[in-house]
Parts: sequence; C-alpha cells; structure tokens
Amino acid sequence: MRRAGTWACVLAMAVAAGCGGAKVDSSTVGARSGAGAVAPGQVFAGESLTAWTNEFEPDRVQKTRRILADFTRRTGARVRLVAVPEDGLSARIVKAAGARTLPDVVFATPVAQSQAYAKQHIFDSNAAQEVVDGLGRATFSGKALELVSADGKATGVPSDGWGQLLIYRRDLFDKAGIPAPRTLEDILAAAARLDRGTMAGITLATAARDGFTEETFEHIALAYGCQLVDRAGTVTFDSPACIQALRYYADLARNFSVQGSQDVDSTRERYFAGRAAMILWSPFLLDGMAGLRDDTRPSCPQCRRDPAFLARNSGIVGPLSQAGGKPSQFGSVSTFNITVEANKTVAQALVDFMMSDGYVRWLDLSPQGKFPVRFGDKSDPQRFVLSWERLSSGAERNARLSDFYSRASIESLGEGVQDFARWGFAQGQGALIGAMSARQPISRAVADVIAGENPEQVAKATQRTIEQIQSQIR
Repeated sequence: MRRAGTWACVLAMAVAAGCGGAKVDSSTVGARSGAGAVAPGQVFAGESLTAWTNEFEPDRVQKTRRILADFTRRTGARVRLVAVPEDGLSARIVKAAGARTLPDVVFATPVAQSQAYAKQHIFDSNAAQEVVDGLGRATFSGKALELVSADGKATGVPSDGWGQLLIYRRDLFDKAGIPAPRTLEDILAAAARLDRGTMAGITLATAARDGFTEETFEHIALAYGCQLVDRAGTVTFDSPACIQALRYYADLARNFSVQGSQDVDSTRERYFAGRAAMILWSPFLLDGMAGLRDDTRPSCPQCRRDPAFLARNSGIVGPLSQAGGKPSQFGSVSTFNITVEANKTVAQALVDFMMSDGYVRWLDLSPQGKFPVRFGDKSDPQRFVLSWERLSSGAERNARLSDFYSRASIESLGEGVQDFARWGFAQGQGALIGAMSARQPISRAVADVIAGENPEQVAKATQRTIEQIQSQIR
C-alpha cells in the first residue's frame, strides 16, 4: 500500500488526475499524517457516484450504506447505492449500457460477468488494474487475480470468494459407521446407505435453466476431470469425463435425492428440515444453519430445542475427488467493477477504500460466504484474514462460526479460495462462461439426463450449443 505522500497525490488527482494515474490509497483517506495533510471531506467535495450492488438483502444494504457514509465523510464524495438482485443484473447492465446510463461502480459482480462485460467494453479493465497495482498485486490471492484477469489485466478488483461445500450429517454418518465423505464414490455409497423413508441420501439441485444447478454440477464435474474447454479453447463437453459426470449426477438425483425440480431454496429447506443426509451448497448456508437468521431457520425436530443442532452435527468438506484422483473444488470470486462511463478518479478512490479501510466491514456483510481474497497489506500480510476470523455471522442474531463449526471446517472455507477451480478461466475463456449464464445450457443438460435422456446425446447437443455461444463472442 502506498502511504507516503498519498494525500498530496489524491488532491492532485482531484484537480488534474496526476501523480501517475488514479492509484489512490484510500486507507489513508482523511488521515492527518503530517504537514499539509488534507482534512476529511475536502478531496472530492461536490462529486457524486452511483454504485450498484448484488448484495441486495436489506441487512447487507444497510451495512453497505454505512461503509459508504464513511467514504463520504472522508472524501466529500456522495455515493447513491442501488440494490440489484443477481438474477436481474445482466438485463439491467445491458439496458443501461445501451442507454449510456451505467453506474460508476458495480459491487459484488460474479467473476464470469466481470469477464464478459469487460470484453464488451462495459467494464474498464485499465481502471481496475490500476487499483490492483496501487494496492499491491502481492497482497491478493494469486488464484483470485488469475480468475478475474483477461489479456493480462484484471477485469475487476477481486473482493471476496467462496468455495462450494459438501455438508453432511455427521451424527447420521457416525451412527451408521460411515466415514466422512471425501470422494465421489464415498458420496454415492453414503447416499445409498442413508436414503431411507423420509430421509433422502442427498438433496441435490436439479432445476433446468438454473445457475445453482450449474454450479453444483460443475463442482462434481471438476472432480471427474471434466473440463468445458481445452488449453486451445476448444469446447470439450462431449468428452468421456463430462459424460461420466452427467451420468453420476443423474444417478444421485434419480435414486437418492428428492424428486421433482430442486433449486437453491428447496434443497436448503430439505436439509434444514432434517430430511436429507447431505447437501451441496455454498458457505452462505452456514449462518442460517446455526439458527442466526429468521428468514432461513432450521426446522428439524431437534432444532426446536436447539436451533443450532444441525450446525453442531454437520461436517463440511470442500475439495472432492474420484478415488485416487486429485481433489478439486468449484469456487466463485466477486469483483468491484468500474464502468467505462464512470467518474474514473472518484470511482477508483471508492474501490480502493472498499479494499482497504472499508474492507473488513465489507466482509462483515456475510463472513461465511466472503473469505478475503486480499489477505493483508504491505505492513501486515495477514491483516484481513485475521480480522475475518474474528467476525460474527448472522442477521437477527450474531455469533462467530467457530462457536458452531470445527476449526477444520472453518479452515476449509479459506482453502477453497486459495486453490479452487473454474471452467474456462485458466484457458482464457472467462467471457464464454459469462455469456453462457444467459442460456444456461449445462443445467438444461443435467435436467435432460435426469429425465432419462441419453448422456452421450445430451452432451453432444450441449457441445453444439456452447460452440455456438462461443462463436458469437469471438
């Protein structure tokens, strides 16, 4: 982090965008650190920004507004915050781009969309890369920077991440004498053993045209070695590994999961009701499972006396593998993005602030699903990780995750962020992943195979669809 002379540079940028570009170190915004220091609220007085956020839940919006109010106190720049549900972001971005009414900054953009909108010249990669360079590339997770970058530049500033989890009823496994599941074979065997009566062996996403189904399937497919594209960028969804993953997923869903179309809500409700032995979900489940939220409270019989019963009796597994194979884990990174229509200097100062003085408060919006991808700064390389560990999760009630989950489970949340995998990004096809989100061919393929269609034929048809999407963005 650049500390010496920061205020002189910030003031110069406010006037003439000097000092080597818009690399503002907002950790010192408003600081009184020596002769000529600028008082808070005078740097961008009279300036205003519009920021959209995917963190649209009311409690998270309130917390974000408090962070932005601090930015305003320190710089004088006002920020208008607009909450945009994730499933409505794409349509709203496209409409705003066409009308030239884009916001200055977008918070919590999924990495695939960050890549896609940078390729369409909606997000400003140069502006994002300047912020990363100013903060210090070495302070970020290398994996996160790899996922958000295209053509050597960050499409957005990586803000936080999470890895997909297998959550299982440890008490049921112990009672049946089943070891903790670590491989795909373990999951299938445990699901078959525990699927009895009203207890499903696993509750699994199966809804077609559903991003949650695609995420869940990708987690399984990666463990099979299924890749969407090869190193040359050629689509490979009709490979034997991907066909095998489709067949495996359909077997789990048809024989040991809940029948009918299952989505993000129904899978969680089934596990929370105590009627599923396993679930594949993101870490955002964890605070609700501990009884800390009123909107998603566990309803299992034992939960009436102990709302945290499931949390205390569930195990967490991150990376999965085939027997003898290399473990892998689906993961997601969110980004702060600066648009091409932004008031660039002020927008960069805001993003810089969100990744420094405002960063821990940003992670505090939902700590269980927001592991820091900027681990620290030059003065303390682990500053933000250590601060994250002390945060409390929940909405109506707050507590540390360590009050309910083992140390190994907590550590698994960070392991995924440092080494998770995603289709397409390592092969330079991040824009393809973003473009696929509108049509969601993978979840349709999964639903078709579950319904009984031939996996090989479905894979070939899906291959053609993905190739068509790819041809349209080249």
